Amino acid sequence: MAEGLLKAALEEDSGIHVMSAGVAASPGQGASRETRSILKVKNASLKGFRSQQVDEELLAQASLIITMTSSHADVIKQFFPECAASVSLVCDFIDPVEDLGGEDVPDPIGMGRAAYEEVAEVIELAIPGIIAQSHQES
Repeated sequence: MAEGLLKAALEEDSGIHVMSAGVAASPGQGASRETRSILKVKNASLKGFRSQQVDEELLAQASLIITMTSSHADVIKQFFPECAASVSLVCDFIDPVEDLGGEDVPDPIGMGRAAYEEVAEVIELAIPGIIAQSHQES
């Protein structure tokens, strides 16, 4: 969902390449029905999306690595210590007035549409900060 929302928010010629991968993803899976439904309402898409696991090759291409939870960040830092300085939580990009810095965004799988909507709201709060940081990194 984060990939689709961020891609939709970026200008086509931004020069920012967005990819997503999971630390425990089942490779080759499409986006969930709830994710597709929410993205459609928000005029975003994950056309052609297939899940993939994070790996050294993907991380080598990344200037910014954003995780949904601190446990995901810890896994990346443990197995790919050379990338540790590039890892941040999605909530760290949200305006401090929202008081969400350092918080985890839970995985909504199996929790119903309302959970997916809440996750989308949190991601959307982070997008301006992510875009600003991405421009600084490139």
